[in-house]
Amino acid sequence: MVSLTINGTAVQVAEGTTILDAARQLGIYIPTLCYFEDLNAVGACRVCCVEVEGSERLEAACNTPVREGMVVLTNSPKAQAARRTNAELIASTHTFDCVSCHRNGTCVLQKVLDYCGVDGAKVAFDALAPSPRRREWPAAAPIQRDAAKCVQCGRCVAACGKLQGIGVWRFRGTGAHSRIAVDQDKPMFAEGCIACGQCITHCPVGALSERDDLARMMEAIRNPEVTTVVQIAPATRTAWASVFGAETGQLSVERMAACLKQLGVDYVFDTSFSADLTIMEEGTELLNIVKTGETDKLPLFTSCCPGWVNHAVNLGPQVAGHLSTAKSPMQMFGSLVKTWWAQKMGLDPAHIFSVALMPCTAKKNECKVPGMQANEGIYDMDASLTTREFARMVKAAGLNPLALEDVPLDNPLGTATGAGVIFGITGGVMEAALRSAYYFMTGEKPDPDGFVFEPAGEGRPWTEATFDLAGTPVRCAVVHSLAKADQLIAAWQAGEVDYDFVEVMACPGGCAGGGGQPIDGSDRECAAERGAVLRTLDQTAYPLRFSHENPVIETVYAEFYGQPCSEVSERYLHVHERQQPFAPVS
Repeated sequence: MVSLTINGTAVQVAEGTTILDAARQLGIYIPTLCYFEDLNAVGACRVCCVEVEGSERLEAACNTPVREGMVVLTNSPKAQAARRTNAELIASTHTFDCVSCHRNGTCVLQKVLDYCGVDGAKVAFDALAPSPRRREWPAAAPIQRDAAKCVQCGRCVAACGKLQGIGVWRFRGTGAHSRIAVDQDKPMFAEGCIACGQCITHCPVGALSERDDLARMMEAIRNPEVTTVVQIAPATRTAWASVFGAETGQLSVERMAACLKQLGVDYVFDTSFSADLTIMEEGTELLNIVKTGETDKLPLFTSCCPGWVNHAVNLGPQVAGHLSTAKSPMQMFGSLVKTWWAQKMGLDPAHIFSVALMPCTAKKNECKVPGMQANEGIYDMDASLTTREFARMVKAAGLNPLALEDVPLDNPLGTATGAGVIFGITGGVMEAALRSAYYFMTGEKPDPDGFVFEPAGEGRPWTEATFDLAGTPVRCAVVHSLAKADQLIAAWQAGEVDYDFVEVMACPGGCAGGGGQPIDGSDRECAAERGAVLRTLDQTAYPLRFSHENPVIETVYAEFYGQPCSEVSERYLHVHERQQPFAPVS
């Protein structure tokens, strides 16, 4: 332990603790801009500078470790003056259109300038800040950037490089000419971008955003000849409440349905239903491979995360060839709505506008990739909105979710199990699949909480386990964030590990930490607490916890698909040719 004094208060902290973390233990606020917990602590913005007794220069609190006997002043006149100057320099190159900016209220720069007493708009005007440079690439791209708002904090660089191991964003130029851009100013997708959106959620300002599809959504709602159908993904319900001042998970999926009905949506369903459908297909696909001994197809990689699928395709056929052919739950739902459900309702698929509320930005492009048309010339999904877009839509309509009553989801596609709900967290797809796979192999239901994964070993940032399914050992691994996934793939290709089934999620913590989730303006990852909500729902809110027990799943197979991986299922629920993911979006 190290003893020090901060603003006259003595404190003991563990060796290696930074001044910033020590101050936070005392409840002392130090502003930060470029800092993000466990990801980016480069001290570049200098708004966290503090005075340390005996040191001639100010120290960056975010990356300066404490020392025995250190005396720190976080708000000395010297620190305040330097902090204000640094904040003014950053503001001088920023475009201030805060009222119309999607980050208004959650912008970290707003908070820093307010704390430092800086009128950012005036500083920028006096400095003749550059005009906004919007649409650095086509408006159809799922991710958009406004370089005039970039504060060069490097958080997007760290998110893409350290979390995802891709490195689309990088610093270019030096000194006054330094800026963040794609290498050689290429289109971002030419550099391997998989549209995960982690650069957006880690950006402290409004420089990065998702493509806004709300206008298309509202146009469909207002068209009397169009039937609007919305599916709600599991992870969205864990986070949307925070936008309206409620606690994580406080507002239910039924409250989301209430908002959508108020907006004029015709039908509201649960993506957790098609997560159950995915388990039936993907689980059967795995068991068929294991039973037939086609070991060259192993390991089977999950395919429900479009960011991961995009990355696998970019890595080449040696990896993409091991992806499950099963579509994601969103796309399975879209196919089902415009085939079986449309037939039952007597609706023309061409007049159905099918929308998904997703915690994901990559889903926007997944709607339009080849092979996603159950009806020729008609895409199964018409749009995917992020959790953030949904919240903006609710606000724009003047709705107060806290004052509404819950509205049940529509039947029959609003029925789900706990297994479908945990799709939104890392490891959830694997566990859901194993619950039903065990039953298919043994005829007995396992303990749904009995599938425990352990760390794979030193230097291996994933978890693993081997489970006995009626005498057949199935070796499984779970990994989230693509930098970690790349390490697993490298170990597999080097022959160091051998698995049968691998779950990969592109975002930290799985969909709960998705690139389309609300941004609270903090400098920490929220996936763990959001994921805990889904765990609790699985264990307490759903009487059925096995996908194969979903009664509507049984009906759908009896009336339409026949059985999992049947000829009809293969036609509507699987994709057998993974193509370049970033096709033009109409």
